[in-house]
Amino acid sequence: MRPAIHFTAETGWINDPHGVTFADGRYHLFHQYVPGSLVWAPNCHWGHATSADLLSWQRQGIAIAPGDGDDGIWTGSLVHDATGPRILYTSVTQPDIGIGRVRTATPADGAWNSWVKGDVVVESPADLDLLAFRDPFVVREADGWRMFIGAGTRSGDALALTYTSADLDRWEYDGVALERSTNEREPVWMGALWECPQVFEVDGRWVMVSSVWDDDVLFYAGYAVGDYADGRFTAESWGQLSFGGSYYAPSFFRDADGRPCLMFWMRGVADAEAGWSSALSVPHLLSVRDGRLAAEPHPKLAEKRGTPLNGNDLRGFGDAVVELEWDPVDDGSRLSFSADDAEVASIGSVGDALVLRRTGESDWSMPYTGGAVRVLLDGPVLEIATTDGLLGGPVAQPTAIESTGGELSAWRLDVAPAAAEELDAVTAS
Repeated sequence: MRPAIHFTAETGWINDPHGVTFADGRYHLFHQYVPGSLVWAPNCHWGHATSADLLSWQRQGIAIAPGDGDDGIWTGSLVHDATGPRILYTSVTQPDIGIGRVRTATPADGAWNSWVKGDVVVESPADLDLLAFRDPFVVREADGWRMFIGAGTRSGDALALTYTSADLDRWEYDGVALERSTNEREPVWMGALWECPQVFEVDGRWVMVSSVWDDDVLFYAGYAVGDYADGRFTAESWGQLSFGGSYYAPSFFRDADGRPCLMFWMRGVADAEAGWSSALSVPHLLSVRDGRLAAEPHPKLAEKRGTPLNGNDLRGFGDAVVELEWDPVDDGSRLSFSADDAEVASIGSVGDALVLRRTGESDWSMPYTGGAVRVLLDGPVLEIATTDGLLGGPVAQPTAIESTGGELSAWRLDVAPAAAEELDAVTAS
């Protein structure tokens, strides 16, 4: 079964979302895309989709494809200047795909469905012994533009490098914005490479969010909260935002109201028989609470709530998208998800943790210090959000939900499924 509001490709593999932008009354979403494959490959494209509400997405096809000097079109940013929108993306070439370059692209049409490649504007610094260099995140500052790029040294330092520009065309290297050794493990380990490091302001505090990588293993999303000025980030605290083995590569954007948001790649959600692999999360709204970064489902979900579902034993919701608010009042409280009277998954309050159990899979857990637990069930995707973090991933489609030892409220969401149309020649590139 395909999820309704978690974006998937009609066929093929997807990963990192990026360039999420609200313009002219609709959202544009770009994402890593490998047509015709169920697994990642370095010849990534930029796929494109649009939405009026961040939940129901219409696929628009391939925006940028390999070729013309690029063996792969990897993650990047979309910004606006006086001339219009501009993409700055990671261009990789074989054989050393770990060290990327930053190249520009501009739209060939008003719908942003096709983009024309420009120049390579940034290459990795020659004086750093890097094993990786990629994922530009570009923001406007008072005196021009600033770029942050993820990097890792061969000695095990994760870096956010930074560049400045007055015009988006000519960039100057400005050093290291923030770094941390892979040997530092408390209060959270941040790996040997930061993929997609992004620096932004939330509730008057500065935050750096990155994806944690080590030796080709993708772990989770981590963050720092601190101060930022003149291209330098000073971390006051470190934290882990996502838990389990699904969430990765969050992409920061501001919604139509200017609110700070993240959208994640969700690994493991797939249908090999239908020919698609991976999904994107729903958008999450960010806040800083007691020095910690918190993420909760975007308010657009609450706007879609229909008639409440009654009771602690929910059945007959079919393939509807269901949102739950659960208060596990006691240690040992459980939410059970079943199909054909057999449990396929459960969420349990166990001591100071929430534990997600799925039949035939390893248990995943996250810290839990109390409060409401937001749960979203969308076909084969389950997302769990608390003030302590996010936990979610693939799940066998349940047909019944039962709460034991907790207060439960539930709603069907009135949402339209993602448009099924896809470009005719999706594998032509």
